[in-house]
Amino acid sequence: MNRFLAFLERRTERYLTKRKSIKAYEKERKHTVLSEIWSWIDALIFAIFWVIIINQYLFQLFVIPSPSMVGTLDVGDRVIVNKDAYGVELYPAGKKVLTDTRRVQRDEIITFYNPEYDSKGPFFDVLSQVIYMGTLTLVNIDKNDDGTPAERLYVKRAIGMGGDEIDFRNGNVYIKPAGTDSFIEENEFRNGLSLAEGPHRSVDSDAYAGLKAAGALTAYEENSLQRYAPDSLIRDYSSLQGSGYNYIFDRYEFERSRTKTAYAFNPSDMSKRSDYAVYDNAIYVPEDHILPLGDNRDNSNDGRYFGPVDESRVNGRVIGRFWPLTRISSLMDNH
Repeated sequence: MNRFLAFLERRTERYLTKRKSIKAYEKERKHTVLSEIWSWIDALIFAIFWVIIINQYLFQLFVIPSPSMVGTLDVGDRVIVNKDAYGVELYPAGKKVLTDTRRVQRDEIITFYNPEYDSKGPFFDVLSQVIYMGTLTLVNIDKNDDGTPAERLYVKRAIGMGGDEIDFRNGNVYIKPAGTDSFIEENEFRNGLSLAEGPHRSVDSDAYAGLKAAGALTAYEENSLQRYAPDSLIRDYSSLQGSGYNYIFDRYEFERSRTKTAYAFNPSDMSKRSDYAVYDNAIYVPEDHILPLGDNRDNSNDGRYFGPVDESRVNGRVIGRFWPLTRISSLMDNH
């Protein structure tokens, strides 16, 4: 027994002596330049790690990149996105879990992955998102060929829900809600549900004769038939030019007119018939999908062009604006 106690005493003394030596060394080491630099690097890495964790699973900062939501959100506004609103995304742009009871609601402002995004590979996609989140949106290495930031995420308003049909005529939106048999003009629909007044138009109804003429004349030119263009089309287009409007503001109506005219030149061409049908038919929103549209209706690349978006691709819900300081506001009731 005495031998055992002596053994424990020796081991304890050795352990305590070693710890004392390590502490003395670390205390002396803290006063060196390299140790100070390392402590700062260690703290920075720790902070970035937690910033990424918070951005990925709780709240993400997002910079508004385009004018599609002008009137509600301007280009350069910085907003806070609730990443937990519609489920938990396991990694950037990855699979979502816990989504059964967390569904997108009509009229919420959402961020979602751009369906037309040209991926540079899964490794780069994740890396660029980590850097973007870790630097609080200050560094974006994801660039287009012309050097402009690639729009990996879009921000729009959820207008069409599963089972709805959405139609577009002369720039106006018509909604046939799931389970009903008639279309309702959007303003009437929104007023009936007391929804936000964010969506708005820029092009006057009087400009649509000229807009349609612009699309039709483009089809004549593409088919080398411009010399046969009717004088009425040329006259309507001239009135548009004189009004100061540019027909690209309502690209959807322009494309409807262009594809309709091209199809009329050759009704047996099934590809032209298909192109026209994309713009002439209402858009059906499948279950578990939403149709996102920009509030700045006449200047927005949205669901009219790329179609409904699967709810699994929705990144989060915009809940507030924190920059510029003069426009700090909550967006929770903007739906």
